[in-house]
Amino acid sequence: MTTSAALPVLDVSRFRGPDRDAFLAELRAAAHEVGFFYVTGHGVPAGLRARALEAAREFFALPEAARLEIENLNSPQFRGYTRTGTEHTAGATDWREQIDIGLEREAVHPGPDEPAYLRLIGPNQWPSALPELKPIVLEWQAEALRVSREVLRALAAALGQDEDYFDGWFDAEAAVNLKLVHYPGRPAPDAKQGVGAHKDYGYLALLQLDEVGGLQVRGADGGWIDVPPLPDAFVFNIGEMLEIATRGYLKATDHRVVSPAAGVDRYSIPFFLGPRLDAVVEPLTLPRELAAQARGVTQDPDNPLLAAFGEKALLGWLRSHPRVAERWWSAA
Repeated sequence: MTTSAALPVLDVSRFRGPDRDAFLAELRAAAHEVGFFYVTGHGVPAGLRARALEAAREFFALPEAARLEIENLNSPQFRGYTRTGTEHTAGATDWREQIDIGLEREAVHPGPDEPAYLRLIGPNQWPSALPELKPIVLEWQAEALRVSREVLRALAAALGQDEDYFDGWFDAEAAVNLKLVHYPGRPAPDAKQGVGAHKDYGYLALLQLDEVGGLQVRGADGGWIDVPPLPDAFVFNIGEMLEIATRGYLKATDHRVVSPAAGVDRYSIPFFLGPRLDAVVEPLTLPRELAAQARGVTQDPDNPLLAAFGEKALLGWLRSHPRVAERWWSAA
């Protein structure tokens, strides 16, 4: 079932403007009631956004051998290319192909007394057949990080905190990552799972859409809200770490992507704002009127919300990419 509800549209430039208080009230309502919203006024150049999507299209148009040069099976950090049909969400196969890209760092080899999640730190893989992909994507990543940090600061202020409240976990070692995603047309009329219903486990996610729809968000009534592309806007959603930090005043919301019709291709670029892997989320002290509306942290045995970010991140990667897990992590 789908509903006709529409997501709020928020101009983040108002955070630094004369109607800051009104903006914060609108942001707080959107993050509390829906957990998803559009963001405009972000300042990311239209040309860069267009180049990033075009670079994604060019990569996925490469011959299979050129794409498999950077297959994520080569990477214990789960970086690189994932073939269509090899990623899983909620135990079912997703009909998409993608590249996973994080911050460029040297590989870490933790000792026996260090946490296994440190192995997630490492380099990206880049295709030799498309050398222009790396500078375009890393420039887009830097802009997405800038905008996401600004929205997170605004959320801190909207929750009655100093706007730099969350900054300590987002230094040069923050575990941010992005995906370049291609959703091919569905292989059969009833094969609709582009990516299954799930929540994001970081603090925030930012999504750049192309002109093809398909994203849906779970509404309060249990139905699905269509999220059509909006010119010049990113889609933002609340992650599980913010649900934990606010004792459920903010909720990470289920969302999914319905595969496009046969013969139609969809492209998107999601960015995930995660903290340092050693971050452990502690509940913040909300103003009394907000604390009274906190709904508690979701209790789901199939998707436990863990305050230790590194442990939660590793669990997510292992579940989503079983072939990489078997090759690199079976002895962990």
